[in-house]
Amino acid sequence: MSKKAPRAALKLHMKKNTNIRIGKNADLMAQLNLLVVLHRLVEESRVKAFEEKSATIKVHHVRAVAKSSGTDWFSMAASENRNC
Repeated sequence: MSKKAPRAALKLHMKKNTNIRIGKNADLMAQLNLLVVLHRLVEESRVKAFEEKSATIKVHHVRAVAKSSGTDWFSMAASENRNC
């Protein structure tokens, strides 16, 4: 990821639901949370590629890891937000 998401666009999407109070740097926390989730996905994909004796991480490795986890990726992201 060479570019980060524009802060204004993130704030706009986060403020669509007016019932939720949004902190000053909530958009930055969302970006950080995304990076953490992507890092874990890459780590598990690397393990999957290593198990298949592949030198590179390919698309099917990432898809296999994401499918095997199911909704765990979303629940992991939500639980990390609550811990902050």
